Amino acid sequence: MLLCLATSVAQAQTADTLYTKRDLFTGTDAVLGAAFLAATAAAAPADRWFTRELQDDARQANRALNRGAAVFRIVGHPGGMIAGTTMYLTGLATEDRRLEDLGLHSVESIVLGYVITGAVKTVAGRARPFMSKDNARNFKLFRGLRDDDYRSFPSGHATAAFALASVVSAETSHWWPETRWIIGPAMYGAATLTAVSRIYNNQHWASDVLAGAAVGTLTGIKVFRYQHSHPDNWLDKKFLRAGISVSNNGALTPILAVVRR
Repeated sequence: MLLCLATSVAQAQTADTLYTKRDLFTGTDAVLGAAFLAATAAAAPADRWFTRELQDDARQANRALNRGAAVFRIVGHPGGMIAGTTMYLTGLATEDRRLEDLGLHSVESIVLGYVITGAVKTVAGRARPFMSKDNARNFKLFRGLRDDDYRSFPSGHATAAFALASVVSAETSHWWPETRWIIGPAMYGAATLTAVSRIYNNQHWASDVLAGAAVGTLTGIKVFRYQHSHPDNWLDKKFLRAGISVSNNGALTPILAVVRR
């Protein structure tokens, strides 16, 4: 679905705006980070309540909820990596620079998000809900080194889903502003359902998925800003088919192999 949407929009592209200088850090980032921190802190006291509600026997026996949770778990992992890789390879094969760019930066965001989340998981050593159902504050430094059952905080699935959502939303709204009210809500809506599925499956507390959402969202935004402000970065030069031309006044212009109209 994501690939079809990206491809159909790419075929309608006009003048290219692949590179635009942006500040890597802005005041909005501080507000967004503070909002995520506040939401995670606010959810922590209610972790047991969220888990108890979603572990209710009637909800667990509901076939629609079970199937939905299974689908959105896959959306988070490995769905995000599959979607990003597929977009990249399709863009490479069809010489569609924007689709290639979208896929590459999606994969970058997810991988970077995994690295950050994995490091925090290892250090935090938080017990998953099925290991400590009556104690949501069961943390122990570096316990996550030896056992995945103690790598609950943050959620890797939520990180991947929100990393994909943020970078795809940022990229597409940059190229096609009129799509921002369609693609953004769809991507973040799917990411939110992925996060909820992890609580439903008793793998994470609510604060875990909120922390994962924060890491994924901020990672995607930073990758988008950096890569589009630094077109000479190693990854883009190495993996994107087309290059860039630099005019005498320093303006950067992508060299598109194919311009679809």
